[in-house]
Amino acid sequence: MNRRILFAGLIATLIAGSAAIGHVGNPGQAGRAGAQAPAEMPRAVRRDVPMTNAIRKAFDAGTRDRTGRPGASYWQLQTDYTISVRLDPATQTLTGTETIALKNNSPDPLPQIVLRLDHNIFRPRVPFASSWVPGEITDGMVLTKLAVNGEAADLTAAPTTGRAGTAGSGRLSASSLDKTVATINLPSPIQPKGQATLEIAWRTKLPSSPGSGHRMVQRFDDTLFQPTQWFPRVAVYDDLRGWDRNLYLGPSEFYNNFGRFDVRIDVPGGWLVSGTGVLQNPEQVYTAKARERLSHVLESNETITIVGDDEVGPGQATMPGERLVWHLVADQVNDFAWATAKKYTLRATRATVPGKGPIPIYMVHRPEMARSYNTAGDIARHAVEFYSKLWAPYPFPQLTLQDGPSAGMEYPMVINSNAGAADHETGHQWWPMMVSNNETWYGWMDEGFNQYMNILSDADAAGRAPNLNGQGQSYGRTSGSEDEAPMMWNANYGGPTYSFTTYGKTPLMLSMLGGVVGDENVQRAMSNYAKTWAFKHPSPWDYIFFMNAELKQDLNWFWYYWLWTTEAVNGKIENVTTAGTRTTVIVRQDGEMPSPVVLRVKFAETGAPLKPMANAKIDGNSALVTWPVDVWFTGSRTFQAVLDFGGRAIQSIQLDPGCRFPDRDASDNVWPRAAGSGQAAAGPQPPTQRQGSCAG
Repeated sequence: MNRRILFAGLIATLIAGSAAIGHVGNPGQAGRAGAQAPAEMPRAVRRDVPMTNAIRKAFDAGTRDRTGRPGASYWQLQTDYTISVRLDPATQTLTGTETIALKNNSPDPLPQIVLRLDHNIFRPRVPFASSWVPGEITDGMVLTKLAVNGEAADLTAAPTTGRAGTAGSGRLSASSLDKTVATINLPSPIQPKGQATLEIAWRTKLPSSPGSGHRMVQRFDDTLFQPTQWFPRVAVYDDLRGWDRNLYLGPSEFYNNFGRFDVRIDVPGGWLVSGTGVLQNPEQVYTAKARERLSHVLESNETITIVGDDEVGPGQATMPGERLVWHLVADQVNDFAWATAKKYTLRATRATVPGKGPIPIYMVHRPEMARSYNTAGDIARHAVEFYSKLWAPYPFPQLTLQDGPSAGMEYPMVINSNAGAADHETGHQWWPMMVSNNETWYGWMDEGFNQYMNILSDADAAGRAPNLNGQGQSYGRTSGSEDEAPMMWNANYGGPTYSFTTYGKTPLMLSMLGGVVGDENVQRAMSNYAKTWAFKHPSPWDYIFFMNAELKQDLNWFWYYWLWTTEAVNGKIENVTTAGTRTTVIVRQDGEMPSPVVLRVKFAETGAPLKPMANAKIDGNSALVTWPVDVWFTGSRTFQAVLDFGGRAIQSIQLDPGCRFPDRDASDNVWPRAAGSGQAAAGPQPPTQRQGSCAG
C-alpha cells in the first residue's frame, strides 16, 4: 500500500470531529452520546515479493531472470565420483576411496572446496537439531587421506583459520574435518572453467537405527545395511550464495551437485546389493538362474521373483565367492544410496514411461516383509506412470524399493520404502532428484510439491477426480500460531512446525492457487516448470516468476502472503440487502491475506428468467460470481458485491464455495446464517438452510 494513502486515512481520522467515519456495514455508532468509534485503518495489501541480496546478485549476473527461467549465464558445478567401498559386517564399517572430478563451471576462482561429511553428526559435541535423538555415538566419518591435484594434505596439522573465500596460508590444508561441513584451503584457486581432482580415503561406522527425526537410518545389526550420506561429498557452490555451508542437523534434507557416479561395492558373497545406478557386471554377481529371470522383467506388469526366499548364500543368492564386487554406474544424478543384506528376496516388475517405454522396478526385502511389498510394485508403477504424465517423463533407467530400518526416504533411482510410502517416495524422483532445489533452505519446494501431487495420484489410482476443495480454507485454523515459521524460513531451523511448514502447507497453498486460476492451469504450469528446470537448481523466486509468466498473472500478492507470512483471509458475508432486482452482498475480510471474491448464488426454481452478468457463470438454478483480488487493493476491508440476475428470488449465497481461501470460521460464509451462528441477514428472509458445503 502507498504510504500516502495510509497517511491520508490517518489525517481523516484526526480531523473528522463529530462526523462518524465508517465502512459499509460498520456505522461506527458509539455506546454513549457524542462519542465516535475510531475509523478502521485501510489494509495495506503487499503486492510484491521480497528480494534478497542473493537473488538480486543472480539477476544482475544474468544467471536468473524475472521470466523464472535460467538466465543466459546460468551455470552450476559438476562433480563426478569414482568410488570403491568395502563393507565389513562384523564391525559395521565402510572403508572407501574416491576420486572426485570437480568442474568449476562458475565465473569465479575457487580458493576453497567445501566438503559435506554428514556422518560426523554421530560424533560427540557436534550440533544437531533438538528433534533428533542421536541413538549411537561413533567416530563419524574419518578421513585417512586427502589430496588435491596429487598434492596430499597433512591431516595431522593444526587447522588453518583463513578467512572464508581466501586461499588460507598458501598451502593445502583442511579444517573442521570433525564437523558435518569441512573446508579445504587450496594452494591456488581452481580457475573458472577449470577442474580439480580430489582423492579421499575414509572410513565410517554405520550406526544402528537412531531415534526419531533423522534422515540417516543405517543398519539392522550386522545383517542388513542401508548406507546413506555415506561418502564425503563436495558441497554445492551456486550463483546465489557461493558455497553451501548449512550444517547437517538431522531432520532437514539436502542440496547436492549433479554428476556421474561410478561405484564399486565390495560385500560378502551371498549378499545382494541394490542402489542408485545400473549394474554393470550382472554376470559376476548374479547366478545364471537369476539373470535368466531378469531377462523377462520388461515383458509384462507381472511381479516376478528373481532371487527367492529359499535361495541363500554364495552360489544360490549370488555367484560363488567369499566376497563379490558390485559395479553400479549412474549418470546425471545428485546423490547415491544403496542397500545390502545377508538375506534379501529380490522381486521385479515394470513401469511404462510415456514416450520412453518400459523400465524395471526392483524390490529387495527381507523374506518376512513380503506382505509389505506385495502391492509395492503396483503402487510404484502407477506413481512412475502417473507422474510421468503429470510433470515430465521419468528421467532414470530404473527404480528400486529397498527394505530396511528406513521406510521413508528417497535418493536417485532408489526409495527406502515398502508399499506404505511408495507413492510419496517415488514422487521425489521428480523433486528434488530431477528438479534439484535447496531442500535444506526450502523444503516446501520438494516435500510440499510431493504432498500436493500425492493427492492427485491417490485420486487417479482410485479412479476418481481429485478434490482439492477445503485444503486452502483449512489453513485458517493454523494461521496465527506463534510456533509457525513462514515457508521461506530456512528449513534447517524450522522449529516445532517443521513438518507442517515443509510438508503440509504447500498443498493448502496450491489449493488456493487452483481456486484463483484453476487446478488444471496450476498443474500445466508446474509441468512446464519441471521440464524447464530439469537437472538444475531453481530458487523460490524462479518458481514464483515462472508461475506468474505461465499463468499470465501478477500473483506476487499471493506468493507474498503464503510464503513470507502466516496470515489468512478470514472472509465472511457481513450483510445482504435487496432493492428491486439488485441484491448487495457486503463481503468482509478480517485477515491480512486478500483473495478474490467468489460467491455461489442459488435461486428459487421458478420466477423471472435469469439475466446474465459479465462476471458470472450460470448453471441451472445457480450461478458462480467472481470479482478479482484487485477489489481489495484500495485498502478497504469490505466490498459491495452487487448481484443483478433479473429479480429471481435468491435462496442462498455462499462465499468461497470451493473452500479454497484460508478462513478460521467458515460458518459466517453463508447467507442466510444457520440458527445461532451470528448476525441475521437484512431484507427478505428465505427459509433457513444449513451451512453450505465445499463445492467446485
